[in-house]
Amino acid sequence: MDSATGSVTLDVVVTILRILIAVVFIGMGVNHFVPRSARTMAAMIPPWLRPDGRVTPLTLVYVTGVCEIAGGLGLLFPPTRIAAGIALVVFLACVFPANAYAAGRREKFGALAIPFWPRLVGQVVLAALVLVVAFL
Repeated sequence: MDSATGSVTLDVVVTILRILIAVVFIGMGVNHFVPRSARTMAAMIPPWLRPDGRVTPLTLVYVTGVCEIAGGLGLLFPPTRIAAGIALVVFLACVFPANAYAAGRREKFGALAIPFWPRLVGQVVLAALVLVVAFL
């Protein structure tokens, strides 16, 4: 295989991966506006991250939903791709405390309570993939 063919193949793979990751973020963002899902996500916000009545957990869920939708869309447009990728990595770091909180409460959150270490590894891998599709 010559280098031109390899380059085209890499471009195709990265484009497909970019679209898949964008669809996942957009889909998860939309899910933040489904009432039952939104209530569950609001309950996942640890008590120590809940501002003293200034912003409700449900409002935080809606804001993070908008962030995921915007980030996913941003990955699809070359002028915003890098900024969206960086923002999504920051986003993943910011929402991790809620995931870690849920991880210790399987009885309350069921399948959403992915154990801590697999969740952490998954978040790191997802963040790395986001950066790949943002910068390539």
